[in-house]
Amino acid sequence: MSEQDENAITVRIWRGRDQGALVEYRVPLRENQTVLDLVTEVQRRLEPSLAYRFACRVGVCGSCAMTVNGVPRWTCRTHVSRVIGEDRIVTIEPLRHMPRIKDLACDMTEFFDKWARAGGRFQGGRTRHDPPQSVEPRSRQRRAVDAGIECINCAVCYSACDVVGWNPDYLGPAAMNRAWTLFNDERHQARREVLATVMADGGCGSCHTQGQCVRHCPVGLSPTGSIAGLKRAGFWLALTGRGDDSR
Repeated sequence: MSEQDENAITVRIWRGRDQGALVEYRVPLRENQTVLDLVTEVQRRLEPSLAYRFACRVGVCGSCAMTVNGVPRWTCRTHVSRVIGEDRIVTIEPLRHMPRIKDLACDMTEFFDKWARAGGRFQGGRTRHDPPQSVEPRSRQRRAVDAGIECINCAVCYSACDVVGWNPDYLGPAAMNRAWTLFNDERHQARREVLATVMADGGCGSCHTQGQCVRHCPVGLSPTGSIAGLKRAGFWLALTGRGDDSR
């Protein structure tokens, strides 16, 4: 075996759409190499037609999320040394539960549609002519918002969630997490509507609390905790008619 072969690894990349296949490439192994570096190496030197997404490369945008050795990850933050085994093979596929456009790029339309359906857009009650509404930073509501507000919609949790796979109507962890932050935002004018949406079919009642979303969230959020909060709020609303008092 040559020195060049000893310093190379096998990268198996999904090519095509739903009916595609894994194709193998030999890529040099370098120090501090990320999985995104592997994909870029293949695209620039071996397979110019390879389709994939990335933007910031520093763990901010989340657009480089892919399935690496069966696990959804941000590839720009995943070093090869963390995922490669003794067989020196890394398998890279698109995120699960979304239609595949080509190769490693998937169609996220349904993911964002569910996010919007869960009440994703903030609806304020004041205009530019009104003074800003103050929010007490130490209130329970504000702390609940803080716990989930860092989501950037990378869809890693959506890909990791088994319920999304067997229930296409399920809104998913990211949408539910957003609903929880809006429900706790006292400036939001549609808080009851948000709660009604997530308590309907395909909402928080569909969550099996398996925790895959928490386990794989790249920024350490707990959509499971947000969903549990929505369940409590919905139960309290049904019991007393005052969903706002559930926290």
